[in-house]
Amino acid sequence: YGFINTCLKSLVVEKYGEETWEKLRLQAGVQDSFLTFEVYKDEITMQLVDKACKVLGVPADIVLREFGKYFFEFCKRSGYDHMLRTLGGNLYEFIENLDALHSYLSLSYQASFGFVCFFPQEMNAPSFRVEKNEDGSMHLHYYSDRRGLCHIVPGIIGAAALDFFNIEISMKIVNQTEEEEERTGKKEHIVFLVTQKPLFPCKERNEFSSSSQCLVDSAKQIENQLNKEDLEKAKNTNGERGNSVCPVKKSHWKTLRGIITLGKGKLLRGFDPVYPKSLWIDTKTFCNGLPFHMVFDKELKVKQAGVSIQKIVPGLQTMGICLDQYFRIVHPEVPFTISSIQKFINSQFVFQTRREMMPESWRERPMLELRGQMMWMEPLQCMLYLCSPLLRTLHELEERQMHIADIAPHDVTRDLILLNQQRLAEMELSNQLERKKEELRILSKHLEEEKKKTEALLYAMLPQHVANQLKEGKRVEAGEFKECTILFSDVVTFTNICAQCEPIQIVLMLNSMYLRFDRLTTVHDVYKVETIGDAYMVVGGVPVPVPTHAERVANFALGMIMAARGVQNPVSGNPIQIRVGIHTGPVLAGVVGEKMPRYCLFGDTVNIAARMESHGVPSKIHLSSSAYQCLKYKNFEITERGEIEVKGKGKMHTYFLIRNRSATENEIMGRP
Repeated sequence: YGFINTCLKSLVVEKYGEETWEKLRLQAGVQDSFLTFEVYKDEITMQLVDKACKVLGVPADIVLREFGKYFFEFCKRSGYDHMLRTLGGNLYEFIENLDALHSYLSLSYQASFGFVCFFPQEMNAPSFRVEKNEDGSMHLHYYSDRRGLCHIVPGIIGAAALDFFNIEISMKIVNQTEEEEERTGKKEHIVFLVTQKPLFPCKERNEFSSSSQCLVDSAKQIENQLNKEDLEKAKNTNGERGNSVCPVKKSHWKTLRGIITLGKGKLLRGFDPVYPKSLWIDTKTFCNGLPFHMVFDKELKVKQAGVSIQKIVPGLQTMGICLDQYFRIVHPEVPFTISSIQKFINSQFVFQTRREMMPESWRERPMLELRGQMMWMEPLQCMLYLCSPLLRTLHELEERQMHIADIAPHDVTRDLILLNQQRLAEMELSNQLERKKEELRILSKHLEEEKKKTEALLYAMLPQHVANQLKEGKRVEAGEFKECTILFSDVVTFTNICAQCEPIQIVLMLNSMYLRFDRLTTVHDVYKVETIGDAYMVVGGVPVPVPTHAERVANFALGMIMAARGVQNPVSGNPIQIRVGIHTGPVLAGVVGEKMPRYCLFGDTVNIAARMESHGVPSKIHLSSSAYQCLKYKNFEITERGEIEVKGKGKMHTYFLIRNRSATENEIMGRP
């Protein structure tokens, strides 16, 4: 289920960050989010675990153990806390009832999704069997048809033991079988040795375990003391009588009764069941009252069956037939023998009718499944199977042409079917909302991406702070900049080239050149004002004033000359030549127009920079005297051109920028 993958994502994000999860999921090739009740392929979870080991550099057993601990906390946060706490009063009962929890959740979700069972029922969920040892330890049997996931179990069980029962446990693998014989359909059988010790004093334990465990601990201490006293009395008696008598140890319940009997022998707590001398119920009433039950012996021969199961499986009316002829065991996946059933007697058993043994009218229907518990009757050497139909919805009831009346009034299966029908409707609504939420998340993500593209395009046309003001509907006031450096460039003999080429060739040439120039604006952090035909205009120190505006524009100009060598003249086939002019001075800058607004510069500085370009020399960078003053002490090599006549300005003293003495060509071009 998506719940498992969501938990794994939450673990990685919480402990290692969003970037680590993004890297992990990209390597695994999986989506970013998962729907809680959606069934996903096993390969997705396996891939995530495998890539987590590689990305985090942690062995698989440690990753799985940590995941197990986190999964327990994740389940608690997801609303399963009370359900888990009430499974048992101690760790043994807790583990013993895990399969029952899975069975319940299977009924609720139409697939087995639970505390330790990560996969749908049709995928053969793992199962558990626990055995007590005389020294207080336990052997936990873990059955799974997936290899390599067993290390999750110590993480989950350890976290549950610590949280629910305040005990610290250690789990060690003592046996591992690849081809499982006890459970058919399971490829792996792992046996863990579980040893435990109290972590806190008895009085500090939580409500679910404190009172009962303290009582048992106290009982054991008093019982040991009583046994010692009994032994001493026995010894004294033996000494007097001269013969050997082995003292009889008091039973556990007798000891408890002795502890809690006060005053005139009033029993405050404790319970001894009372059984009648004979069973006060006749056979007919028993079979009608428990319509779904069967009794069979060691040879699996049916001795007795309830009336409803007889109605569905008429073959059971012939007493003495073998049960395995009409049913197969679906869960737990064990051979249909009395010894296998006795070994897993604490598990819930699910039987399914065999299609070939059913009446013709049943052949086309889904086969009936029964779920219940096994009880071994030692005096009769027979097994009692108390069960109910395993039905989840009214639809399943109708498919088998059964009715609520076929189920005994005392059987809660009636209520479960009706309640689960409502729950499934709520789950479907929840699933729809979750899908819509996921769709909105994806749309929102796409919208954010498109917004970024739009903003990038807008910021390419206008300065970012100006664009933001326009988006907010504010008026952009013109700003005065006391000093900035402006650059103009154009292509030498551009008019002649246009006259001799196809328009598309001109477009391709200019595009190739401008792409190179645009990249350099980013390298040297200058602002591109506009392009008109072959003219390219940039400014340094506008819209954000900086003291190094002249150096930035000068380095950009050197890069332009180098970049132009890589652009081919479509007429001659030789590299194109450009003229570059630079001037430093004050400007006024602002946005003009509402339709296709432009950020424009105004002032005589713009005119002089344009004159520097038009009076320049091919493949040279022409500097005005003010630009020279800004650069002469900045480690640039500059040569004097002298006085020239500038249209509209008269005579001006100008210079040529040759190179930057402190920067390499790669640094100028922004290459690594």
